[in-house]
Amino acid sequence: MNTTERFLKYVTFDTRSEQEVEQIPSTKKQFELANALADEMRQMGISGVRVDEHAYVYGFLPETAPGLPSLGFIAHMDTSPDAEGANVKPRIVNNYDGKDIQLNQTTALSPERFPALSRYVGQDIIVTDGNTLLGADDKAGMAEIMTMAEYLLKHPELRRGKICIAFTPDEEVGRGADLFDVKGFGADFAYTVDGGGLGELEYENFNAAGARVTVYGRGIHPGSAKNKMLNAMHVAMEFDAMLPPWERPEHTEGYEGFFHLTQMAGDVEKAALGYIIRDHDMALFTQKKALMEEAASYINKKYGEGTLKLELRDSYFNMKEKILPHMHLIDTASASMLSLGVTPEIVPVRGGTDGARLSYMGLPCPNLCTGGHNYHGKFEFVPVQSLERTTEILVKIVEMTFAPKQG
Repeated sequence: MNTTERFLKYVTFDTRSEQEVEQIPSTKKQFELANALADEMRQMGISGVRVDEHAYVYGFLPETAPGLPSLGFIAHMDTSPDAEGANVKPRIVNNYDGKDIQLNQTTALSPERFPALSRYVGQDIIVTDGNTLLGADDKAGMAEIMTMAEYLLKHPELRRGKICIAFTPDEEVGRGADLFDVKGFGADFAYTVDGGGLGELEYENFNAAGARVTVYGRGIHPGSAKNKMLNAMHVAMEFDAMLPPWERPEHTEGYEGFFHLTQMAGDVEKAALGYIIRDHDMALFTQKKALMEEAASYINKKYGEGTLKLELRDSYFNMKEKILPHMHLIDTASASMLSLGVTPEIVPVRGGTDGARLSYMGLPCPNLCTGGHNYHGKFEFVPVQSLERTTEILVKIVEMTFAPKQG
């Protein structure tokens, strides 16, 4: 089975995770894919395969030469709660002609709106039917790792140390590394395969936090509400207006951080807002959280203590400082790409990966491309050629990591 065939199989599993759920996995349906992966791994001949009680999947390929370090590869099973993940119906557009791709009667994937699409003229593009996400984030990474493993098992003559493989739940809701068994995984260092377009290589990511705002109002009949009513929805809007509008995702790029309002609901008596906070720079990240706290304090002074409750929770931090002592990981990945005619593009992650958390848990873990674009929505796509080439990159990384040192 090649990478594309595996990918088309994996996206049929609905593994959408859910915010605001304390249990891991946040959705039990993630176990269905976890168990299917474990069965496939065993049939393939991967050793030590296990699925733990939280749907983490582990396995390894024994070393073919003694005394070498162990190398890990990690991807996540869940898809984003931002878009529908059930009944995914992928379609391959063969020999893409550079024009709009009609996903359904009302929705088109346009190179004018998404310029990256123009890079793949003449290639075969996997798209959605315009009703769901595709799931390349991160089922492309899973398929690439599994196909790499199959290749390595068929070529035991390749010199390598132990190859450790893991698939995690709940990465999309910031919980993927919470219960990861670093010691049991057994790798000295690893890569997550959870990036974007072919050639992307990342070892910097956002510092990240989540914020939950709850506003308590007073409901009074509108006919006699003067000086009595406190409309929780209006107060929530006032709070949001105190955050700089130029620091929203739609106005930022590169290393620029943001406040992102992800959820809102309520009525006169109670309203709730959900945010994510992101910045590559720790000082600016801390300032953003402080600004939220100042806004909450102002609201409570204006309308009375207890009117607004702010809950802040850190999710993960920038992995850069943990990767800098292990830049051989970046050098090897870059050299592997170049050897296959792929230009490495080292970019900051405008998001996060399990690798960010794992790097702080003692497992240096930069991030590799999967080949996909437009994650978390119905315009997601991945070229077939990128899936297959990324698999080749993973194999090459193994070869170059364990190649005998010259001289």
